[in-house]
Amino acid sequence: MTAKTGQIFIGIGGWTFEPWRGAFYPKGLPHAKELSYASERLTSIEVNGTFYRTQTPATFRKWASEVPDGFVFSVKGPRYATNRSVLKEAGDSIKRFLDSGVTELSSRLGPLLWQFAPTKKFDPADFGGFLELLPGEFNGRHIRHVVEVRHDSFKTGEFAALLRKFSIPAVYTDHARYPNIADVTGDFVYARLQQGDDDIPTAYPPKAIAAWSKRLTEWASGGEPDDLGRIEPAPKAKGKPRDVFAYVIHEGKIRAPAGAMALIEKIGGGS
Repeated sequence: MTAKTGQIFIGIGGWTFEPWRGAFYPKGLPHAKELSYASERLTSIEVNGTFYRTQTPATFRKWASEVPDGFVFSVKGPRYATNRSVLKEAGDSIKRFLDSGVTELSSRLGPLLWQFAPTKKFDPADFGGFLELLPGEFNGRHIRHVVEVRHDSFKTGEFAALLRKFSIPAVYTDHARYPNIADVTGDFVYARLQQGDDDIPTAYPPKAIAAWSKRLTEWASGGEPDDLGRIEPAPKAKGKPRDVFAYVIHEGKIRAPAGAMALIEKIGGGS
């Protein structure tokens, strides 16, 4: 990382997906070596299994041991914390998740992603109460948080102001149905590129790969792309350099690794 730009981390969601065997992973590659193989070709992976089940400290340590220096995992928080009617009562679920050993990833720990259901509407007091529960530090390690909201009621200045108060970003979802919010409200940016197509070798066509490469680079240098949906107008002045996390995910999943690698190549190694 230089003084003029933050780091750009690019990857996929998870690493265990049967259709990747023979498409991304070489035929015959032992399943136990898939994480190592993926981490040598990508710079980050978003862990989704933590959304559904609790892991152990030993599991997090094992994952960290299988990836190279500079590689990071973003980790999805559990559904028990986000799929509830009263978010400000999620404290026990958040603590249980943190206590499960996520900081055992050590220097390989990226942001914690808190994803909300498409039916969850914006309630300023309750959502603010949830953000207050997210610690900036745990077990002596700085913790970064990001939220993915999927209901149009969040497309309001009150939501943007609340995020800025806690310096927490919203995911840019790049999704056909979910709100696409490109306002920068924290000190890093997180994008989930969810409009891939398995009929395209790199999930996104070359022109889209080039466009996303330009956007990710602009975010990292402190700028803000002018061609993405926002709640509020973009600031005129450039901000500070910031880290950027981007995942080719959801639709076009078979081609997602190829899409992520194409982005890394276009940007020039990811930083």
